Amino acid sequence: MISQANSPELYINELPEERKVVIEKLRKAILDNLEGFDEIMAYGMINYVVPFSIYPAGYRCNHNEPVPFLSLASLHKKIM
Repeated sequence: MISQANSPELYINELPEERKVVIEKLRKAILDNLEGFDEIMAYGMINYVVPFSIYPAGYRCNHNEPVPFLSLASLHKKIM
């Protein structure tokens, strides 16, 4: 299941309680230590990307997408 949340807070709020704690700790560590990147929602997960102000050309063929650096997600469904 891909999240339809449009903010990191909404994404975290839809997680089961036992996953919220872990994702919140990871997110806090990332935000406390990662400087110069934007936090956005993309592909159903929290993403940290190079801002357009630094790299306006964007990502590969789609110049409207920022360059990804790090993604944070909690698996909602068991994969075989």
